Amino acid sequence: METLPTMSSREGCGFTVADFYEAGRERLALSVLAGAGSMGNTISEPILNRPGLALAGFFKDFSCGRVQVIGNVETAYLDSLDPVERNRRVRAMLAYRPVLFVFTNGHRPYPEDLAAAEEVGVTVMVSPLETRIFTHHSLFILDSLSSPKTTLYGTMIEVCGLGVLIESDPGLGKSETALGLIKRGSALIADDLTCVRKDTAANILYGSASASTAGFMEIRGIGIIHVPSIFGIDAVRGEKQLQLVITLKRLDEVRDEVDRIGQRREPKEILGVKVPSVLLPVSEGRDMVNLVETAAQQHKLILAGRDPVSQLSTWLKARAARSR
Repeated sequence: METLPTMSSREGCGFTVADFYEAGRERLALSVLAGAGSMGNTISEPILNRPGLALAGFFKDFSCGRVQVIGNVETAYLDSLDPVERNRRVRAMLAYRPVLFVFTNGHRPYPEDLAAAEEVGVTVMVSPLETRIFTHHSLFILDSLSSPKTTLYGTMIEVCGLGVLIESDPGLGKSETALGLIKRGSALIADDLTCVRKDTAANILYGSASASTAGFMEIRGIGIIHVPSIFGIDAVRGEKQLQLVITLKRLDEVRDEVDRIGQRREPKEILGVKVPSVLLPVSEGRDMVNLVETAAQQHKLILAGRDPVSQLSTWLKARAARSR
């Protein structure tokens, strides 16, 4: 399996305030009020923090690497302070260089506090969303940004409800196979390059296309096609769990590797997660669309606890016992 070099790793990838802004600008309705030049700072902990104790002057274990959320309670507390004292408290907190403040519910900081943030290089944003709604959406964005990621050479399709990655050397027809599957009711996730992220909590992988190529395929002899325009919106998916890897190889290269019975199921390891895999030989006359679809259906049976190899073995043993 060929992996493109990325900034990601099995441990996860770092991201900046600018990354958070781009990922959440529309969903969180974010606007930058100060510190636009400091958005290259790294968010080291992908979680939110309500800095109530810090505003009160207690800084032990202050999580300055997190996104600091200023909601109704924090704003009411600041409003209750004398302006000089308030600015002193804000500057004391800014001295720890927290990477980002977000004021929710449309609250806006005082001009002198904004000036203090700009002075020390701390980014301040505002969102009109209620704090609970902002928190809900932000946690998904932070989890996605911090997840370990990689990019694989391969075409990913939803086949029979399963997320299937088809990989092969160039020219063996993985895109043409995917196109045939789409015409039979499958859905395109990514063509040729698949972005994979790891859900560390569940230890599973998700595949998707890059934002610039989503919905597009390259078919030799035809060129670039836009799948939803030809086959409808149901023919594409945004993201899908990666559950099976199918490798296409020329028959003359793998004659000794082909598992004729189906007992050898060597998994592929991606970002530390083992994914079941199937090797399908390619030769003249083989219907690869039908074979990939059948491999996916077979894997669904195995996931449901029905292993045909074990079933046949049990049946043959029972028949031999009866004939004795």
